[in-house]
Amino acid sequence: MSVADDAIEVRAHGWRTLVALHGLIETKLERALQAEHGLSVVEYTVLEALSRQDGWHMRMQQLARAAALSSSATTRLVTRLEDRALLTRILCMDDRRGIYTELTPGGERLLAEARPTHDRVLEEALAEADAIPELAGLAGAIHSLA
Repeated sequence: MSVADDAIEVRAHGWRTLVALHGLIETKLERALQAEHGLSVVEYTVLEALSRQDGWHMRMQQLARAAALSSSATTRLVTRLEDRALLTRILCMDDRRGIYTELTPGGERLLAEARPTHDRVLEEALAEADAIPELAGLAGAIHSLA
């Protein structure tokens, strides 16, 4: 194996570790958020992203980036959340083609209820990852960001 091959393998190993940690965390979050609040991880992500915006709204393409979804998947997700009265769509006043997505009071309440669950389960998942030798280094790096 050459030096270049070694570097590729190191990056691939890092990527596999990241995927494994992500899978562990996402599975635990999905179960808890769904069971306790009727939210998927991506729904929580959308509500949380909207809550961090001035005026509590974002353009649809910004929301798609924040949730790592395609435009069509974002539209379907927004429609589901709008049907549940957790967010609403608003036409952009200065660009009639633009559509904003905005958190509703119901969305704010559900997010406030779900946030402690999210934070607790995330901490538990990272603690579990700390105990897995293959994941401990990456979990420690995430802890150091806090």
